[in-house]
Amino acid sequence: MSEEQASFFGQLKNQIIAGVGVAITAAGATFMDAIKVQLGLAEPEPEQTEEVIQQPAEQPNITINIPEQKPVEKTVIVKEVAKPAPPKKTKEEKETEARKDAGFDW
Repeated sequence: MSEEQASFFGQLKNQIIAGVGVAITAAGATFMDAIKVQLGLAEPEPEQTEEVIQQPAEQPNITINIPEQKPVEKTVIVKEVAKPAPPKKTKEEKETEARKDAGFDW
């Protein structure tokens, strides 16, 4: 037999033992309750009382009057944004532009 099979059967045996233990405990508890009832030692069950559910009171009708609203005048604000100034050219850029204007194209 391999270790896996032995382990399987060992686990199965442990589960059967645990199940039998639970069954014996439940049977013992039931037996003890029956003995207590026979001897008159059992605690009396609480009497079942009928609960009366009260109907909620009628809610009053609430009327809310909202005054008529006047239309709001719309105001349009136009903001003019100035164009940003072009970046200043360096001396080399100015010379290059001058050569391009003169027709020198390298």
